[in-house]
Amino acid sequence: MRTQFAFPSLSLVAIASLLAGCAGSTPSIDTSPNAEATFDGLFPIKGGSADQVWARRGADISQYSKIRLQGVGIEYRPGGESGRRYTARTRVDHYEVTEAQRARFEKEVNEAFREELANGERFTLVDENGPDVLLIKGALLDVVSFVPPELIGRGDIYLKSVGEATLVLEIRDSITQATLVRAVDRRAAERSGGELMRSNRVTNRAEVRRLAKAWARQLRTRLEELAAPQ
Repeated sequence: MRTQFAFPSLSLVAIASLLAGCAGSTPSIDTSPNAEATFDGLFPIKGGSADQVWARRGADISQYSKIRLQGVGIEYRPGGESGRRYTARTRVDHYEVTEAQRARFEKEVNEAFREELANGERFTLVDENGPDVLLIKGALLDVVSFVPPELIGRGDIYLKSVGEATLVLEIRDSITQATLVRAVDRRAAERSGGELMRSNRVTNRAEVRRLAKAWARQLRTRLEELAAPQ
């Protein structure tokens, strides 16, 4: 039999800060006269460091014990440089992401999220909706690659970041599809401290996985903290 856990009264606000870190501040729903609800009834969260976060007031999540992860797509920034081999003098904002690169990228992101969420102790990862299932829908928007094509001549390519992406994360009731929390966060796939790294398929893959797992880990950690017995 699965133990039922009680959630704190402001659990949705805390979940809304799941990508934020919230160092030194307590998140709260903005109820000021100037606060505007979204088209689907969510209110902005104050006190977090994620780019934008909203939550539904008065929702109760004590009934949930399972998580279903659902990707809703990945969009890439158009107009990247393509068809030209890289030289030391090449100066472009970003590079084209080929079909093969997209397949590898999407595979890495999906596997990283599923692996991290499957490691949780409080929630079971499932593949079907149900009355006790939270549906977590994630999309990556405006994905940018800073990885150049093949290098002409000898030498190595060193990058500060292999790319950037904006994660749009929604936590929903899986039956009604009502959105309880929405968070938007843009980050770069780079090493801490901004140190340069050699660019190749292995290191680029590692940095993409590192970013995806960091997002997923913060989500899992916050959910588990809220599900802990009080």
